[in-house]
Amino acid sequence: MHRLQKRDKVGFPAMESDNSKAKEADGNKISPLTGDSWSPQIVGFACNWCTYAGADLAGTSRIKYPANIRIIRLMCTGRIDPMFILKAFLGGVDGVLIGGCHPGDCHYTSGNYKAQRRVILTKEVLKQFGVEPERLQLEWISASEGARFARIVTEFTEMIKSMGPNPLKENRNG
Repeated sequence: MHRLQKRDKVGFPAMESDNSKAKEADGNKISPLTGDSWSPQIVGFACNWCTYAGADLAGTSRIKYPANIRIIRLMCTGRIDPMFILKAFLGGVDGVLIGGCHPGDCHYTSGNYKAQRRVILTKEVLKQFGVEPERLQLEWISASEGARFARIVTEFTEMIKSMGPNPLKENRNG
């Protein structure tokens, strides 16, 4: 029998940060906005043919990268609906990393260009919500670039850590 995976309000697999298990003496959870042990939650949308294969290569090559990212495989980054991204941020995710084929190498001809246009427009919408547009990043990572995938995830995680929690998370909890 398969165990059903817990899902959050927007349907993504439920993520627990390292500090979610930490408790104060009175039994309350340590706030991610004030605790030093806060760890960002990152959703990654990955192209099946390039970035997902690059992530797989990083894993099989035992290249270390932060475990903060939850990867959602898409057949093509052109399939990304801006609502996927907005729902992730509204659900409390601290960063969204999108990885697709290099320009000119898309298996569906122009999906990566569609994704690029959508990311540019979605960043403008995020500004209207008071979310820093840098929390959304689009990268081109091929199947043979496992080390590049690990480096980008590490750098993105560090950048999100320096920015702190998603400002919408504070508004949602407050």
